[in-house]
Amino acid sequence: MRPKVSIAIPLHNEEGNIPTLYREIKEVMEALGTPYEIVLVNDGSTDRTGEILRRLAAEDPLVRVVELDGNFGEAAALSAGYRFSRGDWIITMDGDGQNDPRDIPRILEKLQQGYRAVSGWRKERKEAFWSRVLPSRVANWLIAVLTGCRVHDTGCGLKGYEAGLVRGFSIPHGFHRFLPALFGVKGQEVAEVEVVDRQRRAGRSHYGLGRTFEVLRELLTIRFALSDPEGWRRRLGALQSMTAGGLGAAVALLALRPGTGPLVLALALLILNALIFVVRRNLSRFIRAQKEGVYKVKEVSGG
Repeated sequence: MRPKVSIAIPLHNEEGNIPTLYREIKEVMEALGTPYEIVLVNDGSTDRTGEILRRLAAEDPLVRVVELDGNFGEAAALSAGYRFSRGDWIITMDGDGQNDPRDIPRILEKLQQGYRAVSGWRKERKEAFWSRVLPSRVANWLIAVLTGCRVHDTGCGLKGYEAGLVRGFSIPHGFHRFLPALFGVKGQEVAEVEVVDRQRRAGRSHYGLGRTFEVLRELLTIRFALSDPEGWRRRLGALQSMTAGGLGAAVALLALRPGTGPLVLALALLILNALIFVVRRNLSRFIRAQKEGVYKVKEVSGG
């Protein structure tokens, strides 16, 4: 029977979490009675994740395994999950066990009501406040302001989508933090559901301080990516040439007439030119991802 719902999960070195998570999903979906499949995407794991997934696919006809040909990152693994899911609705969740499968029915209920995207909201976070929760709240506020999509918790992996909205979309590295706004959904097309946030059972978090700089880079870019990225890349290229010329003139002026004014002008133009460079380069990466894709598949098995 063709699945109505696909549960798509990106995985990287989660050997200690997969068996329990799989059993929990099975229990929830069997109780629902809706035709479903579980799409497990192995994003270049170096532990026993691949072995466990292959065993599950061999034992359970409702499990489909997508083996990526390398470690491409969470955004790419999500893109692969969208691509190889066959359900009318696609529900994604993290592979670390922190998302509770018992929240799936409420995500699905919102999709059945006609919402095109549903986002989980971890109102009670089980993580350190200063290093994880507070930065996340600030980032979520900025993302809501910049995208116009008022979602409280874009970092929550538990989300649901109308399949036609996401299937075939290639998410560049880092841009998964802007879901579902990245898909162009309007505010009234998105629902939020409060979900449980659990402690990671096994393994270690893939989160690092480097992600903070990635978030800042993507925040600078997202408005341009959502509206005519090709056009903005050209406009920013022209602006970059202008600021480079102005910077050269400011440096020459500083050499001729040293002082605070020429120095401040030169520094301002230098910073502006650097910011334009970062945004334009990021836009090029976004555009290239849509044309060339963001992952390579080694094998698809099961299902």
